[in-house]
Amino acid sequence: MSEMPSNQSLPYSGVRVIEMTHMVMGPTCGMVLADLGAEVIKVEPIAGDSTRALRGSGAGFFGTFNRNKKSIAVDVKDPRGLEVVHKLIAGADVFSENFKSGTMDKLGLGYASLSKVNPRLVYVSHKGFLPGPYDHRTALDEVVQMMGGLAYMTGPEGRPLRAGASVNDIMGGMFGAIGAMAALAQRERTGKGQEVQSALFENNVFLVAQHMMQYAVTGKPAAPMPSRISAWAVYDVFSVKNGEQIFLAVVSDTQWALFCDAFGLSGLKCDERIATNNQRVQARDWLLPILRSHMEAFTAAEISAIFEHIGLPYAPITRPQDLFDDPHLLATGGLADVTLPPDASGAGEAVSTRTALLPLTMDGERLRLRAAPPALGQDTRALLSGLGYADDELMQLVNAGVVRCQQLDSADQSSPSANELASA
Repeated sequence: MSEMPSNQSLPYSGVRVIEMTHMVMGPTCGMVLADLGAEVIKVEPIAGDSTRALRGSGAGFFGTFNRNKKSIAVDVKDPRGLEVVHKLIAGADVFSENFKSGTMDKLGLGYASLSKVNPRLVYVSHKGFLPGPYDHRTALDEVVQMMGGLAYMTGPEGRPLRAGASVNDIMGGMFGAIGAMAALAQRERTGKGQEVQSALFENNVFLVAQHMMQYAVTGKPAAPMPSRISAWAVYDVFSVKNGEQIFLAVVSDTQWALFCDAFGLSGLKCDERIATNNQRVQARDWLLPILRSHMEAFTAAEISAIFEHIGLPYAPITRPQDLFDDPHLLATGGLADVTLPPDASGAGEAVSTRTALLPLTMDGERLRLRAAPPALGQDTRALLSGLGYADDELMQLVNAGVVRCQQLDSADQSSPSANELASA
C-alpha cells in the first residue's frame, strides 16, 4: 500500500484518544475522531477484539470501524496490564468505552477514578440506555429498534422488522463523538474534562421523533412505512420491463407535468381530479395501478435516462456489494483502497478491498484513509516504549501474557476475551 497521508492538518491532530471498545457503537466513535486526525489507541484483550473473528452479518464490523487506529493488546485484569492502561490514560485527552455498566468501575477505570488522575480527561461511555429505569438491561441495536418504534415503522403491519444496517450503533457512536468534541471545546474554557454518555435507546427515540411529532400534530398514529399514507402520490418502487425494479418520485405539481409529458400521459395531466399533489395522494388507490401498468413497457435504463434528463428523482434498487463499483463514489473519492491484515479480516488472510469514508468534505476534500485497521498488538511495542518501558521489560510482559506484541509474539498467549470483559 502507498504511504498514508499525514494527519497534521486535520482538526483533531494532537488529540490522544484511548478506547476500550468492541462491536460497532464504541468503535464508530473512535473512527470518527481518528478520521478527523486524533491519535486513537485501541486497547484490546490479549485474544483481541471479539469482532475480529465474527462471521455472518458481523464479518464487516472490525474492518469498517477500526481504521486510522493503533492497537495495543493488554490483559487489564493483571495489575501490570492495568498499570499500562493507566499510564496511557494519564496522558490522554479522551477515554471511550462501551462495556456493560459497572465493568469499568470494577477495573478501576470508571470516570470517578480516572478524573482524579487526569482532571482534563473527557470520558465517553456508550451504553444501551442513559441512566434510569432501563439502564440495568442488556441492549442491542435490534432490541432498541423493537422497543423504540423503529422496527414497527420499518416492517409491514404485524411484522416488525429491524432496519437493514446497525443504525443505532453507528449513530450512537457518532453522538458519542459529537459529545467528545463538545466536551473538548468546553475544556478550552474551563480547563476541566467531563463525562459524556451516549445510548442506543435514546438514539432510536431520536430517529422516530418525527413520527412521534406527527401523532402530536395530527392526532393520528403514524402507519408503518409499507402502508403509510405518503406525502406524495408517486413515491414508490415500480416493477418494470424484464422484471427490473426502480424507485420513482414525483413530488410537486411541476414534476407531475414533466412526468406526464415525458411518458405520454396527457390524459392524466389534464385530469382535474388529480391536478394537485394532495388530490393525487387521495387518488393513489386508482392512480398507481394505472401508472404501474404504463411503466411496465419501459426498461429501468430507459426510465432512468428520461428521469435524469428532465431532473426527476429516481434510484436503481442497488445491493450493498454493487457500491464497490459505483461510478460516483469512485469519481469523488468516496471509497478508499485498504488491505485488512489477516486478523482484522476474520478470514485468516489479508483482504484487499475498498472502504467507505465519512460522508463529508472539509475544504473540498474527503477525509482520507491514513492507516488500515491494525493487526492485534501492532503498536504495543512503540506505545510501551513511549511510556518508558525498556525492551527487557516489554519481553517480560509478553512472556507473562500481560501484553501481546505483534513483533514479539510468544507462542502461547491467552487472556479474557472482549466478551468475558463485557460480562465481568
